[in-house]
Amino acid sequence: MSRRTSDTGLLERPAVIHTLIAILGVACAGLLLAEFFYAKHPHFGFDGWFGFYPLAGFAAYCFIVLSAKALRPLLRRGENYYGEADPDEADLEDSMGREHDHE
Repeated sequence: MSRRTSDTGLLERPAVIHTLIAILGVACAGLLLAEFFYAKHPHFGFDGWFGFYPLAGFAAYCFIVLSAKALRPLLRRGENYYGEADPDEADLEDSMGREHDHE
């Protein structure tokens, strides 16, 4: 057996990523085409349209992503919200009330 010299993981390889995307696309297309082969029992009428639920799910996903982008500036905190980003070790010890032992 030959050993791989690359440190890339299985899901980091472009060929595997493209294969997974293709499998997902085929599965989604198959489920969409399956709507032709079963009887629908719509409650409101519009939910009996072809592809209504996939479109409604995609619209809900887009709404969540776009609303999160709009809310980010309102909810975001500054980089130093909890104090200094990278304090020196000496400053950290001083703030804790400890003395330095430099011998």
